Amino acid sequence: MRLYVYVLQAKDLAVEDTYVKLKVGKFKSKTRTLRNALNPVWNEEFAFRVHDVGQQVVVSVFHHHDDSGFFNASKDLVGRVKIPVWLIANEDNQTLPPTWFSLEKPKHGSFKDKDCGKILLTISLHGKGHDISANHLLYAQPHIQHEENKELESTCKLSNDMFRSKAPCVKIMEGKHLLKAIAGRLEKLFYKNGETLRTDDSSSELSTTVSDHEDSLEGHSSSCSFEEAMELMSRHNQHEMPENLEGGILLDQMYALSAYELNKFLFAPDSQFRKDLAELEGTTEVQEGHWTWKSVDFSSLTRIVTYTKAATKLVKAVKASEEQTYIKANGQEFAILITVSTPEVPYGNTFKLELLYKIMPGPELQGGEESSHLILSWRINFHQNTMMRSLIEGGVKQGLKESFDQFSNLLAQKLKIVDHLELSDKDQVLSALQEEYQSDWELATEYFWNFTVVFTIFMVLYYMVHIFLCDSSKVQGLEINGLDLPDSFGELITSAVLIIVLQRVYNMVSHFIQARLQRGSDHGVKAQGDGWVLTVALVEGVNLASLDSTDFSDPYVVFTCNGKTRTSSVKLQTRDPQWNEILEFDAMEEPPSVLDVEVFDFDGPFDQAASLGHAEINFLKHTSTELADLWVPLDGKLAQSSQSKLHLRIFLDNNKGVEAIKEYLTKMEKEVGKKLNLRSPHSNSTFQKLFGLPPDEFLISDFTCQLKRKLPVQGRLFLSARIVGFYANLFGHKTKFFFLWEDIEYIQVLPPSLASVGSPSLVIVLRKDRGLDARHGAKSQDEEGRLRFHFQSFVSFNVASRTIMALWRTKTFTPDKKAQIEDEQQDEEDFPIALEGFGSIVDVENAKMSKIYTAELPISMTSLMEIFDGGKLEHKIMEKSGCLNYATTMWEPVKPGVCERHVSYKFNRHVSIFGGEVTCTQQKFPIANGEGWIVNEVMVLHDVPFGDHFRVHFMYQIEKSGLARNACTCDAYIRITWLKSTKFQLRITRNITEKFIHRLKEIFELVEREILFATEPDGQI
Repeated sequence: MRLYVYVLQAKDLAVEDTYVKLKVGKFKSKTRTLRNALNPVWNEEFAFRVHDVGQQVVVSVFHHHDDSGFFNASKDLVGRVKIPVWLIANEDNQTLPPTWFSLEKPKHGSFKDKDCGKILLTISLHGKGHDISANHLLYAQPHIQHEENKELESTCKLSNDMFRSKAPCVKIMEGKHLLKAIAGRLEKLFYKNGETLRTDDSSSELSTTVSDHEDSLEGHSSSCSFEEAMELMSRHNQHEMPENLEGGILLDQMYALSAYELNKFLFAPDSQFRKDLAELEGTTEVQEGHWTWKSVDFSSLTRIVTYTKAATKLVKAVKASEEQTYIKANGQEFAILITVSTPEVPYGNTFKLELLYKIMPGPELQGGEESSHLILSWRINFHQNTMMRSLIEGGVKQGLKESFDQFSNLLAQKLKIVDHLELSDKDQVLSALQEEYQSDWELATEYFWNFTVVFTIFMVLYYMVHIFLCDSSKVQGLEINGLDLPDSFGELITSAVLIIVLQRVYNMVSHFIQARLQRGSDHGVKAQGDGWVLTVALVEGVNLASLDSTDFSDPYVVFTCNGKTRTSSVKLQTRDPQWNEILEFDAMEEPPSVLDVEVFDFDGPFDQAASLGHAEINFLKHTSTELADLWVPLDGKLAQSSQSKLHLRIFLDNNKGVEAIKEYLTKMEKEVGKKLNLRSPHSNSTFQKLFGLPPDEFLISDFTCQLKRKLPVQGRLFLSARIVGFYANLFGHKTKFFFLWEDIEYIQVLPPSLASVGSPSLVIVLRKDRGLDARHGAKSQDEEGRLRFHFQSFVSFNVASRTIMALWRTKTFTPDKKAQIEDEQQDEEDFPIALEGFGSIVDVENAKMSKIYTAELPISMTSLMEIFDGGKLEHKIMEKSGCLNYATTMWEPVKPGVCERHVSYKFNRHVSIFGGEVTCTQQKFPIANGEGWIVNEVMVLHDVPFGDHFRVHFMYQIEKSGLARNACTCDAYIRITWLKSTKFQLRITRNITEKFIHRLKEIFELVEREILFATEPDGQI
């Protein structure tokens, strides 16, 4: 007799990565391992030879993991169930319908105290000589239905006394869960091929048979077409779309072709595109294998392609092979992993190249046409360690770039590329909203059509008719001619009612007119200029709050982006307003990061509007598709209690493309003081993928540095137009975060210290409650809730700090603040000031500086310049003049002919009673005639009253003297720049000026004395 066991699925298992092992007498078999599933679905059939109904079917579920042994993976018993064969024999038609069996807990092991779950089995018994084709096989699911009888299709393989099959396209049947025997079909199939079924009863133990997918690996190719194989795979392939490979993006493009057709165009057997590509690249001896089934961890289609790559200048012609595997194919989305082996190239046995093709549906085009989105990524898998790894990666990257440039160009010739403007349904959405927009007459009709207005009109008409019908009454009581008073209490009450309703209607009319005037001209006004254009379609609001729970609100919305605002119209007396308005912001030179949204309740032009809720939309955390149809929940006590929401459609377009980015970088070059190059698409793609940013974000610069926390982390700091990001990977432990430029409150430079290994530190402090997603990278959080990030150990601190400061100022300062700073600056080559800490260097007007010291010194110019070289003389002079912990950095070139360094020290109590720390930025450059030097210095005083309000600027002009050969002249100038105003400005300015007049005189006298004393024995001055 034959016993057929169909293992359908399990549920509520205690662990993932499980497989089922079956045993009947001496015969054993097992299913494949399903990973990452607590409710695995196997759908596998097994056949056993049984000789006695007293035997048992033992079904055991095991947990599979690969981390315990070198050769063998360990296994743990999850649960087991035993079913006597006689139980099946007593069933109708000797068939046990799909039944859930509870797994018994194991007596030993890690799962002995856990709930083991259940397993769904179908078992059928067939006697000797019984017509197998009379049996039925049921493919059961947890939601089994019995309303319709559908046909089963399956493939299987018979091996000795047992066979196992998998039915990827099995469908549900009706009746009493009877099994439909596919064995009859298989018999015909095998007999047709001249094979006979073997029934060797002498076998003592049968090994596990392979599935129909594994048959393909043994040379049994699929007899179905490519289209049928895709259809077959789409029915049972439920895998998620994989992430892009970490090597980077080679191609990211959309085409005017459905995803299914593009997949067929690229990977169907004998693809004409592949032939044309091979001819273009000079590839020869191309041999494509058949698409066959493969099953390891999941079922998939696989084929092998071999070819000979054309010779290049560096590498001769080599043979290569590709294993192409479908990871996902559901008819709409396709993922194909290609593993390329090139053993003949140098070190070719140490690595394999992997390419991932992702084909996904794109947005619907105008006219109803379909589009597809192709993303091609890559990576290298090294099987062996090699010292040539970086060289191999560089060579592969260059080869891929050249190869896929040809690939994309040929694909563009064969297929129509879809422009992003074509893909966007922006015009359709906006035109639809324009049609739904209500006119003022429609709004007035809707607003005034109520009981109050109708009743008032009726009362007025009633009174007018009454007055027309009545004669003038005689004067009586206190009446006089021209003054008619009510003659009864009824007339008094009636007059009062009329006055009240008239006042109510008057207020409504006044409110309506004011609301119409409040709308302004923002709706429908087209954006001006070129650059980043933001379009906001305000569709509707839901459950908007009201200040008075018994009344409705009059809401309107204010949008703010990059310092510019747009205001919607006022909707009267509603909690669910319908706006259908389009608001466009003029083109911006800088890509916007956030859009602030606030809803107000209109209460007249002179009353302060009350906020009904607010929200912030971060463009970096939403895709363009999400922004195109976005429901925004409002924050605030009133809004959250009412669960208020706004329905928006947001479109951010760059109408100048790459040119806008180039212009932005050119503008930043003036701020930064260095050349900024447009990064390659590959670099931008890698940066975007690293931080999950939208495709329009572009990288400006990046620096190697150290993130200072409890445990310092060495990584890389990335700067883009909208974010500051940090990434580190230390032995697989990744640290990654980013925050917006707008989140930064201020930037401070700390002087070198022992803790920072003699390197200045850059401290970035965020605004309160901002950048909370990045708090795991912060060194500390102050009492006000502001996060502080410390970065140090830059390769070139000057370049890094100057770039960061310039980008921050440009992004966060208002236009008025920028204009104010520009008014305080002169030419860029004259004099530098620092805005924070050491800061970045900008220029100051010499004309506004006051000369506080001038002298003719009997020492050479070269000797005097030693006080600026960081040597023993400088340290000795500064320590004698009252400077403690004096430290300097090396001079570094920042511009042609201009060098820069940082100085830090602390005043002793004789110089300053506050003993504050001092940080300075110094720049030096030769005078045009080569006969002297200019040294500019910016001094920042820390821990002194009002120290953050001002900066002290010095300029030293040192020239050769015309009176003596070994003499020089020295002039010193001072200026104080105020960053914040205070009523003590005059007092502080006078105090600092007087102090440094005496201090500079003291310092240069010490220099003169020390140099003359040191050179006296040699008789040189």
